[in-house]
Amino acid sequence: MAKTSRTLPGVYSEPVVSSSDDDTRPELADVGRLVRRGVRGVVGAARAGERVTLSSLLRDHLGADSGDRAVVEEVWPQYEQVNLQAGVDAWLRAAPGTHELIGVVGFQHREFGLAELLLGSGHHGLRPGNVARINLASGPDGEMSACVRCGLYLISEGERRSAALLRGGERHEPLTVQVVSTDDAYALRIAAEIRELAVVHNVFRKQVLSFGGEVFGHGETLLHFHRRPAMDTDQLILPTETLNAVQHQVVEVARHKHRLLAAGQHLKRGLLLYGPPGVGKTHTVRYLIGSLTDTTVIQLTGGALHLIAEACSVARTLAPAMLVVEDVDLIAEDRGMHPGHHPMLFQLLNEMDGLAEDADVVFVLTTNRADLLEPALAARPGRVDQAVELTLPDIDSRRRLFDLYRGGLDVDVSRLDSVLERTEGVTASFLKELMRRAALLAAARDGTADGPLAVSAADLDAALDELLDTRNAMTRVLLGAGENATPIERVGLA
Repeated sequence: MAKTSRTLPGVYSEPVVSSSDDDTRPELADVGRLVRRGVRGVVGAARAGERVTLSSLLRDHLGADSGDRAVVEEVWPQYEQVNLQAGVDAWLRAAPGTHELIGVVGFQHREFGLAELLLGSGHHGLRPGNVARINLASGPDGEMSACVRCGLYLISEGERRSAALLRGGERHEPLTVQVVSTDDAYALRIAAEIRELAVVHNVFRKQVLSFGGEVFGHGETLLHFHRRPAMDTDQLILPTETLNAVQHQVVEVARHKHRLLAAGQHLKRGLLLYGPPGVGKTHTVRYLIGSLTDTTVIQLTGGALHLIAEACSVARTLAPAMLVVEDVDLIAEDRGMHPGHHPMLFQLLNEMDGLAEDADVVFVLTTNRADLLEPALAARPGRVDQAVELTLPDIDSRRRLFDLYRGGLDVDVSRLDSVLERTEGVTASFLKELMRRAALLAAARDGTADGPLAVSAADLDAALDELLDTRNAMTRVLLGAGENATPIERVGLA
């Protein structure tokens, strides 16, 4: 009986052909196919030795005894790929002789190295081909650098021949460079010089960086570049004594570091900025980042706080450096990634203690809850050597903030003293919103769509009345109302 097939709507199905004893009888065409298949197999086996492979390229380049050569390996963390590539490229530019880059096809998810390639084993599926590259960020304004994902460099310098295998990290795997040479000592030298040049040409140097929260996420990079903020002291409204304490600990030490070292004084230092929300801790950090233009800045926030060791490693390598840990109270009790680890704050303090005395690295920590840090800081004395309290702006600071936020806006200041008295205990954010609302009221009052705004004293009073209205209780909490808050609001601000 012939077999039938049923096709579901919208689905294509090949018809089932009935079988019979006649289908198994050989035909002349079948004999021809078998002959051609046999010929191809014989020819392939005969020419196997002539096929170009990675192993044959290495043997031809290094000589027949290449399998006995020592392989030198250097390892880098995954986020250093752009710097490793910079080091390799710099070494090749300076090296005498010539070099050729061979791409490796089929390298993904395979464990192999130069030793396996030299022996001609353990590399099934690998073959020479086009070079695979990946573009990685190398600056804050979209700068990118093309990095080799997996490539074999064949280096010729007269009679001396060398080879280097560069492998970019996959997922949690580190970066590696393996070097072999007809001169074993030269292989060691190549590896050491590449590592040194990767530091010299490090693209992180003098940049503002932040560690991402997800190290191995799809398409994510561990380090992100940011533009360095530009701020003058006029834009940082702090009491004079507070600003002087911050500058002396961070900016002045950096400015006089050579004289301090000559006098036997240490450079590593820790600064703690503490105070309630909205008093300008982050703004002060931005000012410090903008002031230290020759300093590498590494910021740790939020979900990246567990990457303390990696951030400290970058800071040590690229000193002068500043490591910023915002809201450090969040890690006062949080423990590391593995059982038995101490709170991450202790890990941070231990990293600070591990720096050499002449390391020009400043740690800037910020917190809203200094009380949570006291036990850890007391247990590790000397790591943080300056604590600066940032408080709500006094009347003089509020006047300066008013001048800052008004900018070029025409404002009637005839009743400004009354406004400043009524804003006792507010934050800078509150005053900034006050000015915006007053400008909006002025725009609605004059009824025109164009032209400059003129804020009257009545506009300013009305905007403040609006913000202090009981209907805006939550708004005041968000902006920082201080003494102007109701008792319930003050609890929320505590």
